[in-house]
Amino acid sequence: MSRLRIFDENDPGQPLFASRDGEAIAAELGKIGVTFERWHASQPIEPGASPEQVMDAYRADIDRLVAERGFRTVDVVSIAPDNPNREEMRRKFLDEHFHKEDEVRFFVAGSGLFTLHVDGKVYEVECVKDDLIAVPDGTKHWFDMGESPNFVAIRFFTEPDGWVGHFTGTDIAGRFPRYEPEAA
Repeated sequence: MSRLRIFDENDPGQPLFASRDGEAIAAELGKIGVTFERWHASQPIEPGASPEQVMDAYRADIDRLVAERGFRTVDVVSIAPDNPNREEMRRKFLDEHFHKEDEVRFFVAGSGLFTLHVDGKVYEVECVKDDLIAVPDGTKHWFDMGESPNFVAIRFFTEPDGWVGHFTGTDIAGRFPRYEPEAA
């Protein structure tokens, strides 16, 4: 289940706000310019579905978002717990960074933790199946897929280079808990 917790940047032990309600999550994130939506597939997606089949199941929402935001590339990324490069892939996203384009991800399956650092607060957003998050360009954040990553996500890009992180060099991400998904 999706979750938002908001902390003072200097107190990772006590949330100022916590909710699992999708509308409340969207409302709180909307205050800082972050989009949070729930999408539903137009057709069943079987395990092992091709990226094309995955995107076809969400075609109406994908086309709407591309038209609204001008994305030039849309792809599907899938990471399983047995991926031999999982530790290296996880480390790539764990430090605070920002992008010069919106970071938009839709979770087809599995989960991950986006943590945003805005105006002295830290917004910890657990995204799960059917969640879309759109983090505006320039927003400082980090992402944790957990020790045993397990997710399929649709990614949206405006730049042909895809994911380019600009790291801040701060240690804030290390002061907040790492992602430990709840057991299903």
